[in-house]
Amino acid sequence: MQGGTAAVERVFREEYGRLIASLVRRFGDIDIAEEAAGEALVAALEKWPESGVPPNPGGWLTTTAGNRAIDRIRREKLRDAKHQAAFMSHDDTPHEHTGPVEDDRLRLLFTCCHPALAPEARIALTLRLLGGLTVAEIAEAFLVPETTMAQRITRAKKKIAAAKVPYRVPKAADLPERLGGLLAVLFLVFNEGYLATGDGDPVRAELTGEAIRLTRVLRQLLPEEPEVAGLLGLLVLTEARREARVRNGQLVPLGEQDRAGWDRALIAEGHDLVRECLAINRPGRYQILAAINAVHTDAPTASDTDWSQVVALYDQLTRLDPSPIVALNRAVAVAELDGPEVALTLVDRLPLTGYHAWHVARADMLRRLGRTAEAKESYDAAIAATQNSAERAYLSRKRGELV
Repeated sequence: MQGGTAAVERVFREEYGRLIASLVRRFGDIDIAEEAAGEALVAALEKWPESGVPPNPGGWLTTTAGNRAIDRIRREKLRDAKHQAAFMSHDDTPHEHTGPVEDDRLRLLFTCCHPALAPEARIALTLRLLGGLTVAEIAEAFLVPETTMAQRITRAKKKIAAAKVPYRVPKAADLPERLGGLLAVLFLVFNEGYLATGDGDPVRAELTGEAIRLTRVLRQLLPEEPEVAGLLGLLVLTEARREARVRNGQLVPLGEQDRAGWDRALIAEGHDLVRECLAINRPGRYQILAAINAVHTDAPTASDTDWSQVVALYDQLTRLDPSPIVALNRAVAVAELDGPEVALTLVDRLPLTGYHAWHVARADMLRRLGRTAEAKESYDAAIAATQNSAERAYLSRKRGELV
């Protein structure tokens, strides 16, 4: 099998989170793990275009990166006890206990989401180490300069080292207080895959898949926590629509998707999870979002959607999370229930002029109201505010249809 540079980079990005997590477990040092992974990529770029992608590319990268890390440790004479194991090809001594779940990526996720780190640092570090996003892509997602994001990530890694943040899943008694931040990061990792911020692939299935996989592991750890079940329900119901979201290089909005292309097994799983949450009756943010998605996926056609129920669920969510983003999403539902004029009044009150989805919503509502010149301006602002190729193509088409 012959593979060019693009194939190498694709495989590397798919394997990055697993590779970094295994290297951090082995060597106990994030910087060593990142440098070794980068050197493995360089080696792959040199060899694979000629020899082809190997049958087990993840194993090849892990072995190569491990050898590069050992070389660096030898060069720098890092002889402390933590690194001595790296010199042994077979180490029969017991490993340090790393928590109730033996999963490298989940352990790394808890390290990245440690309370010692600021919330934005947790998300950025997770996207970098587990998602394999570049610093530039993360900076774009956070709407900050690349240099600012690079400094933020560097400070976070230094804080982990200085505070000796343990590389393990917390004890069961400590999990509830750690849960909110962890769920938020998993949701954001999924969203980055579902609508990527960079100008590469518009949808990154390896990120959505990894977020779902880690949420499943977390659910095994906390089977009676309804917000974990709610997040898993939200993710699988959203993932069920992924194959229908992009057609001919353009984003396809929910109302225009071919519902025959939705994954019915994931939808059934998501509906079961929503019903489970309803039976527990301790509503939370992710449970309500999952219920909203259950309403959408329950409708055989877009016109059959029960918008009154969607708005009622957003009303419930607003009481838990009165953020402008929730208000914007509620307004989009109100546009379907009460019309675009009522909804536009709600949207124009929101302090979201720097948020691309705000411009998208305004453009659609203005288009439906026949306010063409204003709609064009909003489409232009929306196009300028996103780098996702499929979304830009869709918005450009909608703008081009205005006369």
